[in-house]
Amino acid sequence: MKKKIILEYTLNSSPRVLYPRLSTPGGLSEWFADDVNINGHHYSFFWEDTEQKAEVIQRKENKYIRFRWVESEEPESAWFEFRINTDELTGDTALIITDFSEDEERESNIELWNSQIAKLKHVLGL
Repeated sequence: MKKKIILEYTLNSSPRVLYPRLSTPGGLSEWFADDVNINGHHYSFFWEDTEQKAEVIQRKENKYIRFRWVESEEPESAWFEFRINTDELTGDTALIITDFSEDEERESNIELWNSQIAKLKHVLGL
């Protein structure tokens, strides 16, 4: 059974700059996958010889986007989300990632997200 993982990364970037990196094929292929294609609400993510398909199930521009993996055997935990949170007092922007992982894969999944976010920060010039 997969358990929810919530990771938060502080990024000194405005939601208007960050959101396209989370929601467009060009933005996602800069840091998340090797290549990304889109057909309506369906995204195809490519990593080396692997393809995974997801559909957008919720989105609000400059706030969040939630994807559901299409070919998952566990539909209740087959989604991941990128949420942008801006602190009203400090103006700091945080990217909150929600994902799901098996216990034995948890640490490696967190390390993978950390690596991907390092790429995202590089793309953003942070």
